Amino acid sequence: MPRPTTSSPSQRMLRVAEQVRHALSETLQRGEIIDPLIENTVVSVSEVRMSPDLRVATAFVSPLGAKDTDAVVEALNKHAKFVRGRVSGALRQMKFMPEFRFKLDTSFDNFARINDLLKSPEVARDLSVEGQDKDDKAKDIKDGE
Repeated sequence: MPRPTTSSPSQRMLRVAEQVRHALSETLQRGEIIDPLIENTVVSVSEVRMSPDLRVATAFVSPLGAKDTDAVVEALNKHAKFVRGRVSGALRQMKFMPEFRFKLDTSFDNFARINDLLKSPEVARDLSVEGQDKDDKAKDIKDGE
């Protein structure tokens, strides 16, 4: 009987991804990667997604304070095999050590864009009209009693 395919990750994939994220963050924090671009940049690992077979780990990173974020991500991908070796000690319970792929995390930019939209005058106007209508209805009900 074929296994059902779902788009959501399994509990095991989520658990392993979190372990990999912690191990990767510790490695980057210790400054073990000898690359001037990476050494002078604080790199935040916001999320790691594992492939279903747990052999590929895609790490979403945010280089903080870097002018050229794409260059930092490219440098991390260049040193992916070295990172794999340094992280292996913390992940020795895994049968296979995952291959690392680094991608730029754009979720913070999306959050900021949505926040700016919510604070725009058009949306504020629409929200205040709805709020006034509800207040007026509540006031009418209260006055009718």
